[in-house]
Amino acid sequence: MTPQDYGPQRIVCLTEETTEWLYLLGQERRIVGISGYTVRPPRARQEKPRVSAFLNAKIDKILALQPDCVFGFSDLQADIASALIRHGVQVTIFNQRSVADIFAMLYQVAAMVGQAEPGLLRITAMQARLDAIRVAAAALPRRPRVYFEEWDEPAISAIRWVSELIGIAGGDDIFPELAVQALGKDRIVADPLEIVRRAPELIVGSWCGKKFRPEKVAARPGWSDVPAVQDQQLFEIKSADILQPGPAALTDGVEQLHRLVMAWGARHA
Repeated sequence: MTPQDYGPQRIVCLTEETTEWLYLLGQERRIVGISGYTVRPPRARQEKPRVSAFLNAKIDKILALQPDCVFGFSDLQADIASALIRHGVQVTIFNQRSVADIFAMLYQVAAMVGQAEPGLLRITAMQARLDAIRVAAAALPRRPRVYFEEWDEPAISAIRWVSELIGIAGGDDIFPELAVQALGKDRIVADPLEIVRRAPELIVGSWCGKKFRPEKVAARPGWSDVPAVQDQQLFEIKSADILQPGPAALTDGVEQLHRLVMAWGARHA
């Protein structure tokens, strides 16, 4: 028996980040079902059956796949997990909310499928790149104030790992006190004019599941004096690249944030 033999052989991933990670580890053969929201890697949608959304899942379809482990995320999937557990399925629910939590989840998944060492090599490389980005950002003469909008109506600000990545990329999240709140409802900006008062110099939108509309943001009442609006510094990062707490956020997501911050810095040098 090898370490790979001891881990689960038939895995259902209820969210995208574990699917992407298993593909990166070369362990996609173990995946027997994925979330319908999966877009990374693109070929997963052609190769694997889609058995869940985010808040609900096709329990019968999952059971028919005979998984020996199901990976899920957060209390929001507690009902799915409970139903599967009652049918005797092993379920592992992760709850990563910070950059450190994401790295911990990646290592645990790698270890579960007998890929602890290759997984650690990839994690170390990602950490090294984050360190390099942090060093490059330190050269900025000034850090921009950044408003990250996860949803528009109501306005929801950045979740913790995004707030942390903004900091690594060279910006300062204008709502750090909301970032520590795990649930979206607790990150609602109660008074939208508070965003105006905090005068963001860079606005990044990632409206989960729909296209960011910078022109609509710029046209909001009272927003004409916002520095980011006056300077046309409103940009989109797609939710698949930044709002999945897995490899995407730690690679493509932070790289996009960093490019935006450095471009802002060049404009204001």
